[in-house]
Amino acid sequence: MSKSLLNPRAFLLRCRRGYATSPPIDQSRPATAPRQRPQVGQIQNNVELYEHNTLVRNYRSHQDAPRKIANNVIRMAELDQRMNGPRRRLKELQRQMNSTGGDRVEIVAQMKSLKQEIEEFEVDYRDLKSAASEMALLLPNLTSVETPTNNEPRLRSYINYDPKYPPTYSTSADHSVIGEKLRLLDFASASMASGWGFYYLLNEAALLEQALVQYAFSVARKHGWSAVAPPSLVYSHMAAACGFRPRDQNDEQQIWQVAQPERDGGKPTRSLAATAEIPLAALYAGKSIRKEDLPIKLVGSSRCFRAEAGARGVDTKGLYRVHEFTKVEMFAWTDCPSTGDELPNEEAWTEHSSKIFSEMVDIQTEILSSLGLPCRVLEMPSSDLGASAYRKIDIEAMFPSRKKRDEGWGEVTSVSICTDYQSRRLDTKIQEASGSRQKFPHTVNGTAVAVPRVLAAILENGWREQEGCVVIPEVLRGYMGGMEKIGPR
Repeated sequence: MSKSLLNPRAFLLRCRRGYATSPPIDQSRPATAPRQRPQVGQIQNNVELYEHNTLVRNYRSHQDAPRKIANNVIRMAELDQRMNGPRRRLKELQRQMNSTGGDRVEIVAQMKSLKQEIEEFEVDYRDLKSAASEMALLLPNLTSVETPTNNEPRLRSYINYDPKYPPTYSTSADHSVIGEKLRLLDFASASMASGWGFYYLLNEAALLEQALVQYAFSVARKHGWSAVAPPSLVYSHMAAACGFRPRDQNDEQQIWQVAQPERDGGKPTRSLAATAEIPLAALYAGKSIRKEDLPIKLVGSSRCFRAEAGARGVDTKGLYRVHEFTKVEMFAWTDCPSTGDELPNEEAWTEHSSKIFSEMVDIQTEILSSLGLPCRVLEMPSSDLGASAYRKIDIEAMFPSRKKRDEGWGEVTSVSICTDYQSRRLDTKIQEASGSRQKFPHTVNGTAVAVPRVLAAILENGWREQEGCVVIPEVLRGYMGGMEKIGPR
């Protein structure tokens, strides 16, 4: 609740202006939530850029926000200027009160009148500031010059795939069919237990999940990433701070909010984490990271929950789009130069985060390459970026069962630079010995392995129809007791 609502007179002033008809800004955020620090000054100085950015990012309902923010800042400056006179007069009257001369009754009356006038100005000032902050927080991150803005991804490279000699697959290379034939997957029982969009991994498939998790950890740790086991339940305001919010009210939500008993009324709502990115980002919420400790690189495995699993059909058949799954996620904080309200030079601005970004892509490439999966690497367009992402690369694997859609390609990993978008909303700062201008670290996140999709791709690409078995990638066999194939029972 904003401070102005704690003052009865201020609340009446808000009612007269129509502000009290809507709930206070960030009403759901508890007092313990990290302070949010949006780039209001930078938006004010670059209105046209931010307006254009809402269009290329498909945030059309927010196109007017940058101009409104700039207007609010101008009105705030005008109000501040108008308050100068009453404030100076109030100080003069205070000095007269402290002296022996003058009509004290008259002075008290004048001071009371001036305080009421100043309070009205301050209420308006706070409302304008809060509104500007709220609009700024809802805007997406700026967009890298590397990002296509024509709604089409740009092909960067292939992994285990030559477009001149594409592999051929049998019509039975469908992980749903293979999984049922080899007693690896059970969708029917899961639909009875939990509903559509859930599944059971059985026998070797359950072992394969653990093998993928362990292998992804081993590759990431080899590259200097530290292991962590994060929680799967997070405060809803933490998810929003990480950028998990709809583009507009008609967008489908990714987040599942958890019902709370009546005795918890008034306490912050909690959500199931859609990805370990959220609890990992929150690890340093409201904290400062020593500059010499950067970069901090973490890899964590967790269960992930997505409320939106797509419409029924070919695109969502089997394991490709589900409500719950295991994923190994990489998350990093990096150093960055201080820019204040100025527009940063991209090369200098992302020097450190781009290095980690490239390292994540290399780790993803190593994992998918060693699994023997045909893949393509894509620079994703601005319309496909989530609110927090500044730049994003996806790697898509070949799924023979999806040949009628996207020529069989389907996303298996993603990596994003989020610059200081998340750290500003989580109040994660860089602590420098010099104590110079306040800085916020960049965050970078990427998938090491999303188990269901990679498992499905292994079943389809490793399927040997004549033998009726699936060949297990060699790098996983050590985690599965030396098993080389999954055959009929």
